[in-house]
Amino acid sequence: MTALGHVYDVQPMAPDADHTTYLDAGLLRLGVEYRRLDPEALQAYFSGDDLREVEEHSPEGGFTDEGVSIHVESVEDDHEYLRFDVFADDPHYHYVDKQQGTNTVIGFDRAANGEMMPWVLRQLGDRLGPMLSAAGAGHVAAELEADAGPELVALLRAHLRTIGVIAEPEA
Repeated sequence: MTALGHVYDVQPMAPDADHTTYLDAGLLRLGVEYRRLDPEALQAYFSGDDLREVEEHSPEGGFTDEGVSIHVESVEDDHEYLRFDVFADDPHYHYVDKQQGTNTVIGFDRAANGEMMPWVLRQLGDRLGPMLSAAGAGHVAAELEADAGPELVALLRAHLRTIGVIAEPEA
């Protein structure tokens, strides 16, 4: 993968089971979570070298933001390969490569791409396989049915509509 974003050796915070709804999508499982992050939450979760790495790359005063996180996990190995953090101030997404042990965080460009949630739905519908491959999950992408992306998006869109995150009618 071309150098894009920032590559961390620390894995992202795991989803909070109490605040995450999981949707079964065949070979994949989607987690939808509303997150509130601040320096105290990061300090409570990370420690040692991991905390130092997170703090080293945080803005002055620490990272504080909130919004919907969409976790894309493989059912087979129970690993989260993709994460989309549709945050208010610093929207971004992650490629979480299990084999390499890396977490690549890529900032989202609203000026170029518009609002993030519609972009996320388009990427999951049209680019799911290539994005999984970029995250080191080519083995998962190779097993997906041709219509896996659109089916996953339909499932996610219905859930997001139910919880009031999106209001647009189904396309």
